[in-house]
Amino acid sequence: MAERAVRAVRGAVQLDRDEAEHMSERVGQLLTTVLERNSLAPEDLISIWFTATPDLHSDFPAAAARKLGIVDVPLICAQELEVAGAMPRVVRILAHTETELPRSGISHVYLGAAAALRKDIAQ
Repeated sequence: MAERAVRAVRGAVQLDRDEAEHMSERVGQLLTTVLERNSLAPEDLISIWFTATPDLHSDFPAAAARKLGIVDVPLICAQELEVAGAMPRVVRILAHTETELPRSGISHVYLGAAAALRKDIAQ
């Protein structure tokens, strides 16, 4: 068995509108895709940081993780800096995980229009 290491996985998704159910759906899709693309299970997660742009108020992005059954992982939400010209309605994640993947093998996930945020690492 390969050695497990702590790795960080980035991701983001842009919402179409600021509604709780829509946020839950899109953030859930982001988390599911991060897990799938990196061959991770919820028990591999150490913690997840969620950030949301200042124009999102309908819910905590972390609530989507709880709905997916990620219940014993520390989660925290924060607000992104308000920067002129920044993409609106974006939820970002930084997930810390234990995995056998090398750093170069991590798949960072930027869904939809959010792919424009990090063309250098979006896959």
